[in-house]
Amino acid sequence: MSAAGRTGARESEGVEMSHQGSSPQTGQRGYSAGAVGVLVFAAVLMMVGGVLQALEGLVAIANDEFFVKTEKWLFKFDATTWGWIHLLLGIVIVLAGVALFRGAVWARTVAVLLASLSIVTNFLWLPYYPWWSLTVITFGVFVIWAATVHGRDIAES
Repeated sequence: MSAAGRTGARESEGVEMSHQGSSPQTGQRGYSAGAVGVLVFAAVLMMVGGVLQALEGLVAIANDEFFVKTEKWLFKFDATTWGWIHLLLGIVIVLAGVALFRGAVWARTVAVLLASLSIVTNFLWLPYYPWWSLTVITFGVFVIWAATVHGRDIAES
C-alpha cells in the first residue's frame, strides 16, 4: 500500500496524523504540541511563582525583621505592607496560572498583565531579598514570552 493509501486509511479510521503545519484545504496553521508544552510549563511556572510570591508575603507579614533593608533605596516601604502586596498578588497569580493551564483564552492576557506586575513588584522588592526577586522576575519573563508567542496553541489543543 502506498503512503497516500496508508494516510487515507488512517484518516478514515478517525486517527489524526499530525497537528503541526498548515492544512492544505483551509490554509490555517495547526497547533504545535511543543508550543502547547511550553505554555503548560509557563502555567506551572506561574503557579509556582505565585506560591513563591505568596510565601514571600507570608514571611514579611509574620516577621518583617527577616528581611534586611538597605537604606539607600528609592522605594522605602514597610516590609509588612510589601508582605500583603506579595501575598495577594501571589494568590491571584496562582489562580491565573490554573486558568492558563486549563486553556482559558482570557488567561493569556491576564497572565501577561500579572507577570508584568509581578516583575515590577519584585524589582521594587530587590533590596529586601535580591535572589528570590530575581528568580520570580525570571519566571515572569518566561511566562510573558510563552503566553504571547505560543498562547493560541493551547486554545487549539
